Amino acid sequence: MGDAGLLIDVPSPFASFPFAWEQAAKSRGYLCVAGVDEAGRGPLAGPVVAAAVVFPDYWHPEGIADSKALTALQRDRLFQQICEACAYGVGVVSAGEIDDINILKATHKAMRLALESLPVRADYALVDGLPVLGLPIPHQNLVKGERRSVSVAAASIIAKVTRDRMMVALHQSYPAYGFNRHKGYPTPSHIRALEEHGPCPEHRRSFEPVRRVCGGSR
Repeated sequence: MGDAGLLIDVPSPFASFPFAWEQAAKSRGYLCVAGVDEAGRGPLAGPVVAAAVVFPDYWHPEGIADSKALTALQRDRLFQQICEACAYGVGVVSAGEIDDINILKATHKAMRLALESLPVRADYALVDGLPVLGLPIPHQNLVKGERRSVSVAAASIIAKVTRDRMMVALHQSYPAYGFNRHKGYPTPSHIRALEEHGPCPEHRRSFEPVRRVCGGSR
C-alpha cells in the first residue's frame, strides 16, 4: 500500500522545523507516523538493514542528522538516546536473500519488517528515497529524506549503527576481510582480500566484483 504524493511539500529543513512532515501527516488524520530508512544497499557483503522510528510528542532531539554526516561516536551517542526515547523497529535481510530476490526487493522487505517490528502500530510512514512496494501502511517517499524529516534521520542512525555492529561481529568469524573496518563496502583493501581469499558465505554473489571472483557464477 503506497500513498506517495499524499502530503503537500514541506520546504523547511528540519533544523528549523524538526517535525514538519510528521505534523503534515497528522493534519491529514494520521495518528502515528514512522520515519523509515535503510543501511547497506551498496556493500559487497553482509545484510541490508532498515529501521522505523516513531518519536514521542514530548521529545525534541538535538544533534540528529543524516547518519552519513555524523561521526561514529556521534552516531553511537544518538543511537542510545533514540532507543531510550522512541519506539523503533529493525528489519534485516541477509546476503543470501539479497542474491535470491535482488537488492531493491530486499530493501523493501527490510523496511516492511522494520515497520512490522515496531512496538506501536504506525498508520503512516515517511520513507527515504523512492516509493516502496508492499508496505503495510500508506507512505510518503522523501528523496534525501534523512535531511528533510527528523524521524527519517533517526531511522538512518538506528539502521546504520545496527548494521555496523553486525559487521563488526561478522569480522570475528571472517577476519581475513576486514569487515570491522569497511563494513562490507567495496574498498580497495576489501577487494584485494576478496581476490586473495575468495568470497565467504556473507558475500553477495550477485554483486560485482564478487561475481567475477566466483567466475561469473553464484
